[in-house]
Amino acid sequence: MTEVKGIVQAKKGRPNYYIVLYYIDETTGQPKRPWIPTDIPVAGNNKRKANEKLKEVLEEHNRNKVDLSKNVLFTVFIKEWLEFMKPSIDIVTYDDYKLKIYNQIVPFFEPKQLRVRDITPLHIQQYINHKLKSVSPNTVRKHLWNISKCLDSAVKQNLIAFNPVKAIEMPKPIKSNRAQFYNERQIDELLSVIKGDSIEGIVLFATFYGMRRSEICGLKWNAIDFENKSFQIKHTVVQMGTAMHKKDSTKNDSSNSSMPMPDIIIDMLKKLKSRQAQNRLLQPNDYIDEGYVFVRDTGQLIPPNYITKHFKKVLARNNMPVINFHDLRHSSASYLHYLGFSMKDIQTWLRHGDIGTTMNIYTHIDMSAKRNIADTLNERFRKFS
Repeated sequence: MTEVKGIVQAKKGRPNYYIVLYYIDETTGQPKRPWIPTDIPVAGNNKRKANEKLKEVLEEHNRNKVDLSKNVLFTVFIKEWLEFMKPSIDIVTYDDYKLKIYNQIVPFFEPKQLRVRDITPLHIQQYINHKLKSVSPNTVRKHLWNISKCLDSAVKQNLIAFNPVKAIEMPKPIKSNRAQFYNERQIDELLSVIKGDSIEGIVLFATFYGMRRSEICGLKWNAIDFENKSFQIKHTVVQMGTAMHKKDSTKNDSSNSSMPMPDIIIDMLKKLKSRQAQNRLLQPNDYIDEGYVFVRDTGQLIPPNYITKHFKKVLARNNMPVINFHDLRHSSASYLHYLGFSMKDIQTWLRHGDIGTTMNIYTHIDMSAKRNIADTLNERFRKFS
């Protein structure tokens, strides 16, 4: 891609500075000199401020280095924007963006052969209407975020005068008011039916510790301290499509934590470790050992997406209410609440950085707890009846 250079210039009869860019249009081979207006006045010794603005614009251009021709197709531009965003974003975020752009956005716009400068609010609205037929408003909003950020870059590069996404009304997000979780009886039933299953230990960790799927999949033997009866949450595994991202980091600083191991957890882990040692001996040449705790008999890491799908199959097969795997985190919180632990205790156990998160997500109380409240109030109010 061509390098962009520039200078700050005052224009006769105009009160504000302009930025003049110099680059070669790769589609024609011709030099280009677009003038970009600023809101920085020439009067008042503002040259330094104008040069700072120039530096910002040049950094934006040369960081993205997309085709600066005004004839560039939108689908080409958004792909190039993604690639030049790659070094500055997390690999999981990059894969998430790529799935949305290549599987959703590009297939819609490619047949239209629209140039970046041709995109209008009407085209964005057509995209919204089309996608709302198959996906939720929340998902469409995520798509629009990618489109909008890409077109923000086009505005900064003087390819378009304004971002058309900002001229449309975003689909209203859907907020689920019904919290999905299991009560204490259902947790007991779940732990009973999951016995002997390939994800038994994973479900135990999810209900006992309220751990996220990525944290459980990322648990390694070197993070477990049998002597001090504790383990460290410090490694995660995230799956995006078929790609598996293994990271020595957690969702946030508070998620990176040391957790105690009571006897039930220690016994389960020791049995698991012993079984893996046997599998390793039986498959000396084929066993895959990456040090993970929850693996198949071959030593291969159990994929996160498999856990999600298999978990729902187990529930359906046993006629249990079908909830998402992540709802076991909610179930753990609700169970702790039922047992009488304070919100501060629950926050610490679930490793929320902010107690507000705990309060907002886990203040639901199930029907059995409500009946207990109703019975207690009934006794107190009986004398007034």
